[in-house]
Amino acid sequence: MGAYVVRRLMWTPVLLIAVSLMTFTLGRFGPGDPVQIWMGQYNNPEVAERLRQQYGLDRPFFVQYGIYVKDALQGDLGESFQYRGRGVSELLKSRMWISLQLNVAAMIIAVGLGVPLGFFTALKQGTWLDTATVSVTLLFMSVPVFLTAPGMLIIFALWLDLLPTHGWGGFFDQRIIMPALVMGIPGVAFLTRLTRASTLEVLSQEYVRTARAKGLNEFAVGHRHILRNALIPIFTMLGLSLATLMTGTFIVEGFFGIPGMGRLAIESFFARDYPIIMALTLIIAAAFVLANLLVDIGYRFIDPRIRY
Repeated sequence: MGAYVVRRLMWTPVLLIAVSLMTFTLGRFGPGDPVQIWMGQYNNPEVAERLRQQYGLDRPFFVQYGIYVKDALQGDLGESFQYRGRGVSELLKSRMWISLQLNVAAMIIAVGLGVPLGFFTALKQGTWLDTATVSVTLLFMSVPVFLTAPGMLIIFALWLDLLPTHGWGGFFDQRIIMPALVMGIPGVAFLTRLTRASTLEVLSQEYVRTARAKGLNEFAVGHRHILRNALIPIFTMLGLSLATLMTGTFIVEGFFGIPGMGRLAIESFFARDYPIIMALTLIIAAAFVLANLLVDIGYRFIDPRIRY
C-alpha cells in the first residue's frame, strides 16, 4: 500500500504541470484582452502598455509560463489583475475555507441520506416505497442546479419565510442550509439509485443466501454481507461526486451571494484574471487527485482482498 501511494503521489506534479500548461495556454490565446476589460471605455494606449509591462503580458508565451511555474514552486501564485495590489494566495485563503465548508455540508447531506435510502429501498424492492423513491430520485437527477436554486428560494424564503436568502455566516449558520441542500440533493438522488442498484446485485449473490440459510439474523446479514460489499462501487463514484459538487459550487455561490471560490472563479473568468483562474484550476486538480487517492485507500479497508 505504501509503495502504491508513493507512486500515485509522484505522478501528481506531472498532472498539475499538464493542467497548468493547458489552462495557461487557453487563458493567453483565448478571446478577450484583460487590459482592455480593466480599462473599459477609458482606452489609453500608453496606460494599457504600462499595465501589460507591469504584469508581464508583453513577454513571449513560454517566458510568461516559465516565470509563473518558478514563482508557483516558491509559493507565489502571483498578483490578482482585478484586485490590484492583492496576492492570489491572500484572496484564496478565506474563500477556500468557505467553499470547503459548503462542499462538506453538501457531501454530508448526499452521503447521509443517499446511501441509507438506497439500501433500504433495495430491501423493499417492488413496494410503493421503492417505486416512489426511484421516481423522485429520477426527477431530482434531471433538474439542473440553476433551476433547483431559485425553486428552493421561492418556496423556503418567499412563500414559507423559513430561511434567509443571501450571504454567509459559517458552517453552523442557517444561511448554509439552502445552498447545501441545492448542492446535496442531486447527490442524494444519484447515490440513492447507485446504492439501490449495488445492493440489489449483492442480494442476488450465493453468499447472502448461504448466510440466511445458516440462520443469521437480518441485521447481521445486512451489515456483514450486503452493505459492506455494496459500498465498493459507491466508493468508486464518490471521487466523481466531488466533480459534481465543485461544478455546482460555481452556480450556487453566485446565486446565494456566498463569497467562496466559486463566486471568485466566475468573477475572474469574466475579468480575465489569469493568476486567479490558474490557482483555482490547480486547486481543483489537486483536490481530484487527493479524493481519488483516498477512495483507492478506502477500498483496502472495505474489502481486504484488494491489493495494490
